[in-house]
Amino acid sequence: MTEFWPLLIPTAGIFILLLLSGFFSGSETALTAVSRARMLQLEKDDNDAARRVNKLTEDRESLIGAILLGNNLVNILASTIAASVLLDLFGPAGVAYATLVMTALVLIFSEVLPKTYALSNPDRVALTVAWPILIVVRLFSPIVAAVQVIVRGALRLLGAQVEGPLFSAHDEIRGHIDLHHQEGGVVKDDRDMLGGVLDLRELTVDDVMVHRKNMVMIDAGKPAAEIVAEALASPHTRLPLYEGDAENIVGVLHARDMARALLECGGDLTKLDIGAIKREAWFVPETTELQDQLNAFREKREHFALVVDEYGALMGLVTLEDILEEIVGEIEDEHDITVEGLVADGDHSWTIDGALAIRDINRALDWNLPDEEAVTVAGLVIHEAQTIPEKGQVFRFHGVRFEILEKRRNQIISMRVAKAPD
Repeated sequence: MTEFWPLLIPTAGIFILLLLSGFFSGSETALTAVSRARMLQLEKDDNDAARRVNKLTEDRESLIGAILLGNNLVNILASTIAASVLLDLFGPAGVAYATLVMTALVLIFSEVLPKTYALSNPDRVALTVAWPILIVVRLFSPIVAAVQVIVRGALRLLGAQVEGPLFSAHDEIRGHIDLHHQEGGVVKDDRDMLGGVLDLRELTVDDVMVHRKNMVMIDAGKPAAEIVAEALASPHTRLPLYEGDAENIVGVLHARDMARALLECGGDLTKLDIGAIKREAWFVPETTELQDQLNAFREKREHFALVVDEYGALMGLVTLEDILEEIVGEIEDEHDITVEGLVADGDHSWTIDGALAIRDINRALDWNLPDEEAVTVAGLVIHEAQTIPEKGQVFRFHGVRFEILEKRRNQIISMRVAKAPD
C-alpha cells in the first residue's frame, strides 16, 4: 500500500489540471457564444458580472489568447506529469499509455463535457466565469500581446487580411434575423419589418418614389372650378401644380388648405385664389438616402417632396408613407385605389404588373431578385435581356421564369412569373 502514496500527489495534480482545462474550455465556449445584447441589457440593470462579460468580449482577440494560453499550459503540464508517472510504472511503454489515457481524459472531461454544458447555458456560464477569466486575461496580457504581434506579423507576411471586421453591424443583425426566421423564432412579417428598417440606408429616394408618369398633377392655369373638381376627384391630399409645361412645378395644392379657403369664401369658386393657398414645392435629389429623407421629413414636418435628377428634371415624388411602407409593407386607406400588381394564377405562377417594384415582389413571394440595377420587375427583365422584349417571349434568370404577356410601345405592361431553374 505504501508504494502508491508517492503516486497520490501527481494523480491529484493531474485531476486538478484537468479541472482547470475544463474550466478554460467551457469559459471559451460560453464567452464566445454569449448574447451581447442580453449582457448589455443586464449591464444597464447594474449587473456587475454582465459588465465584466462585456469588458471581456470587447477585445475578443486578447480574451481568446489568454484562455488558449492557460488551456495549453494546464494540458501540457498534465500530460507531462502523467507521462512521468507512467514511465516509472511501465517503463518506455508508459509514454504510449500516457498519450492514450490523457487524450481520452482531456477529450471527454476537459473539452466535450464543459463545452457541451457551456453551449447549453452560455449566459449563465459566462456570468459565472467572468471574474476569474478577467484575472487570467490581466495576468497573461503581456504574453498574449507578444503573441499577437508575432501572429499578426506572420499573417501579414502570408498576405492575409487581419484588420477590421468581415461584416458590418447591420449585416450581423440581418444574419441573426434570417437565422431566427429559418428556425421559426421570427415570423415572416416581423422579419420583413426588421429588414426594412435595416434597408433604409441602402435605398435611395428613386427606389421608392412614384414615377412622374404615375403622378397626378394639376395645371395651375385652369379656372378655379376645374382645379377644385380635379383635386376632389383625386385620391391624394397633396397635388403638384404646374404652369404650361409639366416640368414647371409652381407649387403644391393641399386639400385641407383648399377646403379652408372654400369655407372662408362661402363656397364661391370665383373668389377662390389658388395662387394664394398653394404651398411652396420641396425638391430633393433622387440620390438621397431613405434614412436621410425620413429624418428630413421629421425635421421639416412635411410628408411630401418632389424628386429631381442631377439636371433638375422632375423624376417623381416621394411621401412619408412611401418610406414607411418599406418597413411595414403596403399601407392602404379608404381613398387608395387598389392596383392588382400581383395576382396568383393558381399553378405556382403569378401575373404581375411590369411596374411592380422588385422589393415588393421579393417581400410578397419571399424571393431574392436583385434590385441593384433596376427598381421594377420590367426594368430587371430589360436589364438582363439587354433588349426590349416582345409579347410572348420567355426569359429565365435568377431562378425565375418571366413570360411577357402585354407590351405597349417600349413598356412592359404585364408578365407571368414562376419559380424555375435558369
